[in-house]
Amino acid sequence: MKLIFLGPPGAGKGTQAVGVSAHLGVPHISTGDMFRMAIKNQTPTGLEAKRYLDAGQLVPDSVTIAMVRERLGMDDCANGYLLDGFPRTVDQAIALDQISAPDTVIDIFVPDERLQSRLTGRRVCGKCQGTFHISKLDDEHTCPICGGELYQRNDDKPETIATRLQAYHEQTEPLIDYYKGNDKRRVVEENRLKTVDGDCKPEDVFKAILATLE
Repeated sequence: MKLIFLGPPGAGKGTQAVGVSAHLGVPHISTGDMFRMAIKNQTPTGLEAKRYLDAGQLVPDSVTIAMVRERLGMDDCANGYLLDGFPRTVDQAIALDQISAPDTVIDIFVPDERLQSRLTGRRVCGKCQGTFHISKLDDEHTCPICGGELYQRNDDKPETIATRLQAYHEQTEPLIDYYKGNDKRRVVEENRLKTVDGDCKPEDVFKAILATLE
């Protein structure tokens, strides 16, 4: 099965992707992991991406798409894939349909106000790198695992979260219409979009995703 997870920052795409990819027996491919692998292996697209990253520039769509084509051509993708973090725009979705069109797209929906609470409450341990939520901590400054000091990532600060959500709504949310088959630029006409409620326990989201796929 060829599968995509959509959803705003903090919706739990990465967490769910790990379990679902294992269940389906297909590789979980996140954009970050894909970039790191290509750079580590010094593939042509990896080296080109590294040139932009080292210069502090955004990697162009053409390079990212070439990297996706390269990754999906590997042997472990013969029976499908689960993409997390790609595509981010309709242009990228069109390119993916021309490379290896997904069968199903799962949109993990969580309201913005709940995402704000999830992300701004997240803390990371500077010692063991564990991630925790202040709602589950007795002391929001101390790691419950190793006793290290907890800190809030810049990405999880309220002003940054607002910017990330705005970017999602403007750039990535149009993918919902594209995968419903409503966009005039569509490559595949049928509705491939399925929506699950992400505002519940992770194990319940996981069950909902599997039920939707079945």
